[in-house]
Amino acid sequence: MAKDTTGRLHVTVKSAGKRKLSSKLWLERQLNDPYVAQAKRAGLRSRAAFKLMEIDDKYHFLRPGITVVDLGAAPGGWSQIAAKRVGAANGKGKLIAIDLLEMPEIAGVTFAQLDFQDEDAPAKLLAMIGGRADVVLSDMAANTTGHRKTDQLRILGLVEGAAAFAAEVLNPGGTFVAKVFQSGADASLMAQLKRDFANVRHVKPAASRQDSSERYVLATGFRGNSLHTDEGA
Repeated sequence: MAKDTTGRLHVTVKSAGKRKLSSKLWLERQLNDPYVAQAKRAGLRSRAAFKLMEIDDKYHFLRPGITVVDLGAAPGGWSQIAAKRVGAANGKGKLIAIDLLEMPEIAGVTFAQLDFQDEDAPAKLLAMIGGRADVVLSDMAANTTGHRKTDQLRILGLVEGAAAFAAEVLNPGGTFVAKVFQSGADASLMAQLKRDFANVRHVKPAASRQDSSERYVLATGFRGNSLHTDEGA
């Protein structure tokens, strides 16, 4: 072990057996990540929880009493934070977590194991919550292939799908927050969001690793769509 520039002990992982270099580097990074350690101490399911905390601390969209949908929620780090901030455990707000994978129970969170990209997924969600959502969150990332351009397109397609889902279920004035990766390919996504929302910005919380192209898009002031007009007719 050696100390890094902050004085913390730095753990070096030795290669063992058939462990790939990428696995070794990932494990080493996890062991030396202060956010990982802090998440464990706080009983949070992932370090990603701190990213949502930082974004909401600055922009204040998770208000008590509102309804939030967390797409691709497992293992539940974002759901934990959002549920607490809207008062879901006390029945003041609602938190619906959606994922293809199973997710252990979280107080105040209603979990739905389904594919949000299914054609009938928005209708199922609206039936579950008995109305529309105020915030849609997405910390999802598509499985990577190692081919940069392919991975960027897959990630972008996932975010565009999440944005389209949000447009189906949000109340007018609602908020959409999603993980994206910096590239020149997201012009269509930004155009889609600027059409549907009054304000769109990129944010990079301190908890996002600085060597990563990861950032978040925050879209506020959902303009509504024809579905709302149809419902009110």
